[in-house]
Amino acid sequence: MLRLSWSTFRERWQLFIGAIVTVCLGVALVQSSLLILVTAATSGLIEAITLLAVTLGVSTFLAVFIVSSTFAFTVAQRRRDLALLRLVGAGRGQVRRLLLSEALLLGLLGTAAGVPLGLVAMDAQTSLLTSLGFVPPDFAAHWQDWILGASAGVGVGVSLAGVLAASRRAGKVRPLDALRDTGEGARVMTAARWFFGLLFLAGTVALITVASFVGPEGAIPLTINAALTASVALSALSPLVVPFVGRLFGLLLRGSTLGTLAQANLRDGVRRSASTAAPLLVLVALLVGQTGVLASIDKATEHELRRDLAGDLVVTSTGPGAAELASVPGVAVAAERLRVPMTVTTRTVDDGEVETEVEDVDATVVDPAAYAQTYRRAPEAGSLADLHGNTVAVGSGLYPLGAELEAGIGGRTVPLRVVAVLPQTMGGGEEILLPPGVVPGPVASAATSETIVRAEPGADPRDLATAIGARGLGEVSTLDEWITASASRQQDTSSGIMAVVLGLSGLYALIAVINAVVIAAAERRREFAVARVSGLSRGQVVRMALVESWAVTAVGLLLGGVAAAGTLVGIAAATARISGSATVVVPWELLGLTVAGALLVVGGTNVWTTLAATRSRPVALVGAGE
Repeated sequence: MLRLSWSTFRERWQLFIGAIVTVCLGVALVQSSLLILVTAATSGLIEAITLLAVTLGVSTFLAVFIVSSTFAFTVAQRRRDLALLRLVGAGRGQVRRLLLSEALLLGLLGTAAGVPLGLVAMDAQTSLLTSLGFVPPDFAAHWQDWILGASAGVGVGVSLAGVLAASRRAGKVRPLDALRDTGEGARVMTAARWFFGLLFLAGTVALITVASFVGPEGAIPLTINAALTASVALSALSPLVVPFVGRLFGLLLRGSTLGTLAQANLRDGVRRSASTAAPLLVLVALLVGQTGVLASIDKATEHELRRDLAGDLVVTSTGPGAAELASVPGVAVAAERLRVPMTVTTRTVDDGEVETEVEDVDATVVDPAAYAQTYRRAPEAGSLADLHGNTVAVGSGLYPLGAELEAGIGGRTVPLRVVAVLPQTMGGGEEILLPPGVVPGPVASAATSETIVRAEPGADPRDLATAIGARGLGEVSTLDEWITASASRQQDTSSGIMAVVLGLSGLYALIAVINAVVIAAAERRREFAVARVSGLSRGQVVRMALVESWAVTAVGLLLGGVAAAGTLVGIAAATARISGSATVVVPWELLGLTVAGALLVVGGTNVWTTLAATRSRPVALVGAGE
């Protein structure tokens, strides 16, 4: 069976080369993310670990999804060849073993190419993480010998899993039905497509619903998962949309011979169109959806700061300076916020065993009275008036009111009691507030201070800023400028997260789009030849195929947009619940670039492959046997 599989490889290499590239890139992405994740874990880089875990999950999903759809498409394209094997005596089990043997060879070839490519991807990801500040400049991921087994498992496992369902479907098709394109073999919306499409659609609705009831930290991973499940659901149900888009293009090109032919080809090639649109659907859902989610959170955070903070100026300096600022004529309130590092030790009892957890956090030292005059929202529970002595105020969901914590501050251990629970915010806000007396003097002197200054009635904030600057009390900015700068820093962080999570994965999905277009065109040589001997010129055939490719692109963009819109609905509900108003930011510029890029890439690839497929004399192809 392996010899027959290898013979098929050599004869139909155009059909398999794209699948090998797809497996190769999947192995490279998973291997790179896994090696960097392990190294980051040994170094205790929490932010990098979180990002890389998400990247690994997305990369694994893309590998499984794209390879599976590619194999399903490849098997569908070869249905006639498999039917001939059935006619000459091959049983269903033999057909399945043939396809699984091909998948095994493909997985081995893809793994062999993906392992060295993964080293290149690892360097690229490491450089990206370093430039964005998620890992230190001297960070270097190390090669681990066990990764060879993991990479082989990914390559071979994904290949076998990808062809398994398609091989079962091919084995069940009756030979004559497959040859005539009738019966069960010609059905596109199979029972499996309906089942998995509706199942993952229900999962998407559930994830979006849950995302609307959690904070930003939980909403982001939930919306990423919602985008993935929506991609699977809409990909499975996409054959329902292809005919509709075909009719739409037929109306737009009404009266055009090429438009009529393109519409007919879309109607007859629903499986081909749906398989080509699948990777584009995933690309749009992830890229546009997650960019919109992070941008919406950033905008909601900015709105929240403008609503909750009351002040005129913000003075940034090192060490305490509220007393000196309060002595400046015209200053009514100087609410200082000192950010200091702290460790929190918690102990829980599980089945009689005490489990200890130590967490590094950034605490904010505030004067409760001044803080209350510059921050409009009251605590959810407790009171900031009780924030004195060995006490602490914590963010919503961290610790219950009255809980006892063990904090490490400046080399000493301090027991703290929770006296207030702060309201939940989109941007996180200050999650731990400490009274001034808890922090040792040397620690406070080295801390970064941000003081919100409120001017007295009638005092000009500009004159006040000049007076503060003249005394050298710190860098002065207006509250509006400070909020804008904070929002800009948050947007830069969000852009970094998008680059790490979806940078290489987006490139992978784009290459998969090109691969699907190449496979689709490679198997249409005889079809194009028939069109040419029927009276069409080579240029007309190319234009017909171009119209088809743009219609398929429209399907991918439309369904990807629906998946992205679902994630935005979830984050809009979350912002409405937390900040009081629904905030949705649609990344129109990115969406426009994605649409233009997809039309250009898919159209250009289709023209190139169609020209290659129509290079031979049409009479020779029409007269060739199946």
